[in-house]
Amino acid sequence: MIWDLLIHPSNIVFSIALLLCLFIGMLEVILLLFGGSSSFIDQFLPDSLTDVDHADVSIDQPENLFTQLLEWLYLGKVPLLVWLIIFLTVYALTGLIIQDIFFNITEHYLSGWIIAPACLFLSMPIVRFSAALISKIIPKDETTAIHTDDLIGRTAQIVLGEARPNSPAQAKVKDQFGQTHYVLVEPEQDIIFQQGQDVILTQRTKIGFQAIAS
Repeated sequence: MIWDLLIHPSNIVFSIALLLCLFIGMLEVILLLFGGSSSFIDQFLPDSLTDVDHADVSIDQPENLFTQLLEWLYLGKVPLLVWLIIFLTVYALTGLIIQDIFFNITEHYLSGWIIAPACLFLSMPIVRFSAALISKIIPKDETTAIHTDDLIGRTAQIVLGEARPNSPAQAKVKDQFGQTHYVLVEPEQDIIFQQGQDVILTQRTKIGFQAIAS
């Protein structure tokens, strides 16, 4: 029976995955009912996953290989919570189906230590296919999220304090969607930006941007 399949110790990891999937789905519904959004969770993804223009990278760097794997799995192409629901559902169903087939043949379940990691790899192509399908269904204009580098070249206004080299001040800048962002700005050259002054963002820094006078 299905219940015996779900509660068997060898299948408990798949049952937990289904419960997590249900919990995330309920969380998404609750956020929608209260007018919230789960899109803030996407900020934990690497920047390169949401960057349209990918720079050439060296495959010798482990972090780049990891990022390429995440891109292959369509992470960043669909909302993170949606991707997690896809992954948990596919992973759990893959494991339970294999265990059910194996039990019908041998009347025994595969060890959880074997089937759990094996299904992690077996489910990846299905997760990729499902995420790719969902990414085509979800309207691309539902979000106005941008990559931080998209602000480079835009005019910002110093709104708080004076900006000096290595001593940034707060500035506001509008993106292509008309949304206002507040960023830290410091001069690219040895000058001072006064409050209220317009500047042009030229490049990223660890904490904000460098800029030149407008």
